[in-house]
Amino acid sequence: METVLQVKNLSVTYRNKNRSVQAVRDVSFELQKGDSLGIVGESGSGKSTLAMAILQLLPDRAAEVSGQCRFCGRELLGLEPRLLQELRWKELAVVFQKAMNALSPVHRISTQIEDIYREHEPKASRQEIRERAMELFQMVGLPERVYRLYPHEMSGGMLQRVSIAISLLHSPKLLIFDEATTALDVVTQGQILEEVLRLESVMHMSRIMITHDMSVVAAACSRTAVMYAGHMMEIGDTVQVLKRPMHPYTQGLLRSFPTLRGQRRELESIPGTLPDLSVQQPGCVFAPRCSCGDGRCHAQQPPAVRMEDGRTVACWQYGGGGHE
Repeated sequence: METVLQVKNLSVTYRNKNRSVQAVRDVSFELQKGDSLGIVGESGSGKSTLAMAILQLLPDRAAEVSGQCRFCGRELLGLEPRLLQELRWKELAVVFQKAMNALSPVHRISTQIEDIYREHEPKASRQEIRERAMELFQMVGLPERVYRLYPHEMSGGMLQRVSIAISLLHSPKLLIFDEATTALDVVTQGQILEEVLRLESVMHMSRIMITHDMSVVAAACSRTAVMYAGHMMEIGDTVQVLKRPMHPYTQGLLRSFPTLRGQRRELESIPGTLPDLSVQQPGCVFAPRCSCGDGRCHAQQPPAVRMEDGRTVACWQYGGGGHE
């Protein structure tokens, strides 16, 4: 199977005059062609920073990115701006969280689509661009009249569909959704997720979905990665991770999430708060909040261990003779 994205030991550190904050630390994973990966975790866990690092959209002066990030065999880190510009939107696209902020409020949708399309196809005619837009509008469930509208004339769900259509203009190999359905109502979110799954099967693209909503991952992703304080805690098949979570943090997340099926139970929050990422953590970053941590957890960072079912877990319970 073709590997679309290979991330190895990717770290991101934000720096200013006073301190450094390690937002992402030694994250590694692979994404195959046609695969869909959901990345979940609390706010501040580094999910969006990871996505922006892959896209090379972090400010050079404030963020230091290290490690490896290979997209279709090409290393993205350190790639010339001109070559990056050729890749973005054509082969590597993103749908941001708030479509209203991603689109210009003073230009019609048609003008914005034409500008974006001509960035990679400068000789394209207006008619050619319009035909491509209409094809995508039909795919994402938008009427033709949207093409001549301004963003303020549309609902949040329509704007999000426009953003998805724009991201698909050049049929990218990898599409990243950064909390793209968070601000939508449940019905609209469900409709968009259905459209995404249908488009994925038609266009054979790979997808990364950044979210804090476990139900989104369960409904729309084949694999799930759990992040906490910049670290990858657990990654594997979605059904395995959500039905039989192994890492204590994954277990805590699921206990705090309501379910509509099965026996009713009281929701449990994870005690404590995220650590100060400007302070070096000697052991497991989750140890201060973990109910089953021991001395080793506070002293040494656990290695990522590959389990028999194919998932990877970073916890002393599953490698190195830690606690039971």
